[in-house]
Amino acid sequence: MEARQQQDRGRVQSSFGDSDSVESVEKERPNFELSGKLTEDTNVYRGVVIKYNEPSEARKPKRRWRLYPFKGDTALPMLPVHRQSAYLLGRDRRIADIPIDHPSCSKQHAVLQYRLTDYHRPDGSLGRKVRPYVIDLGSANGTFINNKQIDSQRYVELMERDVIKFGFSSREYVLLHENVDTSEVAHEDDSGSN
Repeated sequence: MEARQQQDRGRVQSSFGDSDSVESVEKERPNFELSGKLTEDTNVYRGVVIKYNEPSEARKPKRRWRLYPFKGDTALPMLPVHRQSAYLLGRDRRIADIPIDHPSCSKQHAVLQYRLTDYHRPDGSLGRKVRPYVIDLGSANGTFINNKQIDSQRYVELMERDVIKFGFSSREYVLLHENVDTSEVAHEDDSGSN
């Protein structure tokens, strides 16, 4: 008890009068950065907080897009990616729409997002089209399109026949839609390996 009283007296002395022993402690400034606490309750799925919110221009595509995964030269089963406006890719199987099991991939690695965008028609008029985009969710080892790493937290438009890779996984995902002849892709892969 006496030790505690001495400590309290020492604190009182140092806070009043004894200016040599008091170091100037800068008061912590208020932090007005976004914490995510407001959306945390609304963005929980199966007990997991989702890092991503869909933008207002999110739309379900009319065109039937597909991902064709390859592991080396082996083609894996095709993944239809046209039934919803966004697909979460990652290691956490409780929430991932498309699971990626490689240890170099993050639990919530990236999102394939369809967005309604403006474009100019050949006659000069303005049109709107739903286009596929990918966004890396700040993953540790990155997302790659055609072997080029994309910036984190930025949408990158995908084109037909783009090859997407996640982290250091050897799997490659080729984006096509149902009207593309897939034998052309197989032929391109054969000619590229020679």
